[in-house]
Amino acid sequence: MNETKLFLKIADLVKTTTQNINAVVQLLDEGSTVPFISRYRKEQTGNLDEVAILTIKNEIERLRQLEQRRETILKSIESQNKLTPELANQIYNADTLSKLEDLYLPYKPKRRTKATIAREKGLEALANFILEQKSNLVIEEAEKYISKENEVLNVNEALQGARDIIAENVSETALIRDLIRERFKKTATIKSRVIKGKEEDGEKFKDYFEWEEKLHTCPSHRMLAMRRGEKEDVLIIDISIDKEDALYLIEQQIIKTRFAECVTQLKEAIEDGYKRLLQPGIEAEMRLLSKQLADTEAVKVFADNLRELLLASPLGQKSILAIDPGFRTGCKVVALNKEGKLLEETVIYPHEPQRKKLESEMIILAFLEKHKLEAIAVGNGTAGRETEQFVKAIDVLPKSIPVIVVSEAGASVYSASDVAREEFPDKDVTVRGAVSIGRRLSDPLAELVKIDPKSIGVGQYQHDVDQTLLKNKLDEVVTSCVNAVGVELNTASKELLSYVSGIGPSLAQNIVEYRNKNGAFTSRSKIMQVPRMGEKVFEQCAGFLRIREGMHPLDKSAVHPESYFIVEKMASDLNCSIDDLIEQKELRKKITIQNYISETIGLPTLKDILHELEKPGRDPRQSFEIFSFDENVHEISDLHEGMRLPGIITNVTNFGAFVDVGVHQDGLVHISQLSDTYVDDPSKIVKVGQKVWVNVVEVDVNRKRIGLSMKGESKIKPQSSIANNVKVKNSQKNATAGDMQSALEALKGKFGK
Repeated sequence: MNETKLFLKIADLVKTTTQNINAVVQLLDEGSTVPFISRYRKEQTGNLDEVAILTIKNEIERLRQLEQRRETILKSIESQNKLTPELANQIYNADTLSKLEDLYLPYKPKRRTKATIAREKGLEALANFILEQKSNLVIEEAEKYISKENEVLNVNEALQGARDIIAENVSETALIRDLIRERFKKTATIKSRVIKGKEEDGEKFKDYFEWEEKLHTCPSHRMLAMRRGEKEDVLIIDISIDKEDALYLIEQQIIKTRFAECVTQLKEAIEDGYKRLLQPGIEAEMRLLSKQLADTEAVKVFADNLRELLLASPLGQKSILAIDPGFRTGCKVVALNKEGKLLEETVIYPHEPQRKKLESEMIILAFLEKHKLEAIAVGNGTAGRETEQFVKAIDVLPKSIPVIVVSEAGASVYSASDVAREEFPDKDVTVRGAVSIGRRLSDPLAELVKIDPKSIGVGQYQHDVDQTLLKNKLDEVVTSCVNAVGVELNTASKELLSYVSGIGPSLAQNIVEYRNKNGAFTSRSKIMQVPRMGEKVFEQCAGFLRIREGMHPLDKSAVHPESYFIVEKMASDLNCSIDDLIEQKELRKKITIQNYISETIGLPTLKDILHELEKPGRDPRQSFEIFSFDENVHEISDLHEGMRLPGIITNVTNFGAFVDVGVHQDGLVHISQLSDTYVDDPSKIVKVGQKVWVNVVEVDVNRKRIGLSMKGESKIKPQSSIANNVKVKNSQKNATAGDMQSALEALKGKFGK
């Protein structure tokens, strides 16, 4: 199959033209990245978005692999001198790997089988006689093959050998395999049962001790749960179809005679071939296929959740007091400047057993005043709620300083990682953890890219799915998010830079080293001085890098350097500067966009440029909202049925959503409780990080299970209806030195110190 036919197939899938497919594939083959193509090559691709381009990329890779396998199979059969024109045509027209392998199966080198042994005894001619079904004299024909030399001692042995050959031939017939495969897909049942004696050890798989359902309706999470039970030697899984139905299907294709003896031999051979060869083979295929489908769906859920988490609203460049809570060992406190640099650290002990509450209050207020801190981040782990309440209870704390609970998911992984050790070689894990908590508040994306996405805890059965598939998909998501937001070149970590289009880990390291040695970059063009930064890489990455105080006004924007000349021409035509264009809306309104269309620059790019001029380097993420849990709820024992609480979605799965309501144990809103109307996909209703109202419908303190419902909440806008939510704008009034000094004096006066 040539490239043109491949492009036709992909064009039909993506709903675009072969010309656009060809352009995308050519760009990919030249080394262009998906973010670059979707953002800066819209004219060439027909304005295809990132999803479509990624689909094209994955599909062309799959089809090219299929072509490679096709060529290998053709060469193998040809080397056996068995490639007929008809077979070659079938192979050329096979559009799936399974169909290709079915056609190759009879010619595929295999170990010695019953059929092989029968052929060695010279019984293939007898098998063909029976298959031809032209005579009922099967017994008489079989007698001709009795031979001591061939170790065929009687008629029964001759017929058995012939049936072995027929059984293998039938099981390797492409049409029959396809028929049975399709029957499995449509009607197969998956059954699981507990292994005798494993009932107690496998208690967590109790739901599947005796389970049965149609394979095609089995959801991803249930399939993966059963597979895990099987892997842990608790469950046995069977996938099967009705045997009599399968045999009838095969007989309809093979038996074309009324000769009784032929029918008898054929039926016996067909049943043996189905039971011994065909059914186990197709079942293995279905196990693999159902696992792949379950993996794909689970990975999609994980990827969707990760995207929401990475694109969570950033507080922005503010100086932050971050607290990693703890009881006995105290709460680690760090001060971070606007760039996330560690300024100072200490430990406070406001809780049991030390209860140094006054001292802790003084330390917090002193830190806030000394470092002019603008927000307080509190980790949501052990002692998180208690620490949040302690900080909020400091009655002289300036109201202009918000106290915000931050998810610690994965923070411990970061704090013990090579990345953290390299950044803070002389600090312990608690300090690193506190720094990570503070930085997550400032910019979740920039901090979370330092952590293996699998450790963030927003997936389902992530350790059971294909790890290569999972890693590739999550890398795609991180890359997409990083490039969608853009990266500040002079402050970004090497981990963040490595995800920028075209850069990668090695070049990211070079950029950081060059920056550390030579100081901040003053323009995008200066990055060309970094070792191993070539023209192609610069083309791929430049538009996604930002320089807030760059020499060129557009260096802080998403306008690619290759398009600077267009903006310069616009400014020249209006007899103004680029800065004037950016600052004055009335000037931009005078631009006649059609005047700047050329052979290479079309309306999509020009519209993007004008959009960017309105607010260069705009952050596509939503404005930050401060969230507060119910102040009367701290432990699961505080909950009771009928309560209505604010919460944050922490994970979305196929079967529902998990919600943090502030009791150190997430509750589950089952898919049936997500809305007053039918829900087929929870991700259509809720997203990770979303603020919601939930009703408590069940509390099991012993099993630590909380059942929640969002029914009746459909008319409420979660993002704006949580009590105590406060939007944080860049224009928010910051706490002044005077505010802090007054607070300290008030505290001293309160306690007579």
